[in-house]
Formats: sequence, C-alpha cells, structure tokens
Amino acid sequence: MPTFVQIIEFIGTFAFAISGIRLASAKKFDWFGAYVVGLVTAIGGGTIRDLLLDVTPFWMTNPVYLICSALALFWVIVFGKQLVHLHNTFFIFDSIGLALFTVVGVEKTIALGYPFWVAVVMGSITGAAGGVIRDIFINEIPLIFRKEIYAMACVVGGLCFWGCSSLGMDSMLVQSISGASVFLVRILAVKYNICLPKLKGE
Repeated sequence: MPTFVQIIEFIGTFAFAISGIRLASAKKFDWFGAYVVGLVTAIGGGTIRDLLLDVTPFWMTNPVYLICSALALFWVIVFGKQLVHLHNTFFIFDSIGLALFTVVGVEKTIALGYPFWVAVVMGSITGAAGGVIRDIFINEIPLIFRKEIYAMACVVGGLCFWGCSSLGMDSMLVQSISGASVFLVRILAVKYNICLPKLKGE
C-alpha cells in the first residue's frame, strides 16, 4: 500500500501536470509537446531537489509519475472543453500541486536528516521550480517572478510544517496543515490582490 506522502505526491503530480498541459493547450502545442510541458511541471521541482540532496531523482525509480502525467494529458483531451469553460481550472490545479509538492519536499528533506531551514528551502524548490520550467517552455515570464505570491506560499507552508512538528503533532496532521496553509495563502493572495513590494530602480 502506498504511504500518505506517496498518495500526496501522486495527486500533486496529476494536478501539476494538468496545469502545465492546460497552458500548453492554450499555446496550441501538439499532444507530445503538451505532455512534455505537463511532465516537466510535475517532476521539475522534485528533480532539482533530489539533485541538490544528492539522491536519485524520484521519477527514475518509479514510472508512476510518467504515467500520472500521461493520464493528465488524457484527462485534458477528453474533458478539454469543460476545462476551458472553467476559467479558474489552471489556478486551482496549480495551487493544489504547489501545496502538495511543498509538503513532499519538506518531508523528504527531513527524512534525509537535513535541518528544518534546508527543508523549507527544498519544499519551496519542489513546489515552485516546476512552474518556472513550465513557463520558460511556453515562453512566458515565470509566475514566481510576477506580482502574485507563489514561492512565498511554499515558505509559509514549510514554516507551518516546522511549527506543527515542534508541537509534536501527528505526522499526517502536520502534512495536512502545512499543505492547507500553502493553498490558503495562495488563494487569499490572489483573491485580495496581496503581493510583495516591488523593488524600484532608476
């Protein structure tokens, strides 16, 4: 039976892949191109994390992540028209993937024996880096560098993970609260147009 973290990772992969494929479809990519965009969105952040942690990238030991991305492509192909009418689809799936992957990144880093501050950084990379690669592939300014709060939501989630763990909460509850905090910060930031101050130059 898969663990709770693995289930989170599978759902996050599916959600992130859909977000990438939706944007690729808007750019009129073919099926293969859309699959590649969805795949790098789903595995990009985790791959960078694993390389920095000096472990084998997670998708190279289990093909389920490639299969999840293929299922996401199939889902968009079959239900594409319905997804287009749901204007917030990309935002919702991207926020879900961001939240779930942040939790996975923090959890894996801690399991490898690194301190919490490293786990917060790796959680942010796991959640946000795939979206950066996705936006580069589709020739857009990465969302992380635009006005919306994105990577900072991952940082908040990592800090919540640390705080809840310090209180001795059950691991499943810690993961749930951490993921929910990322999702909530992202939703509130967009709903109320909350953004970080801009650095002004000459």
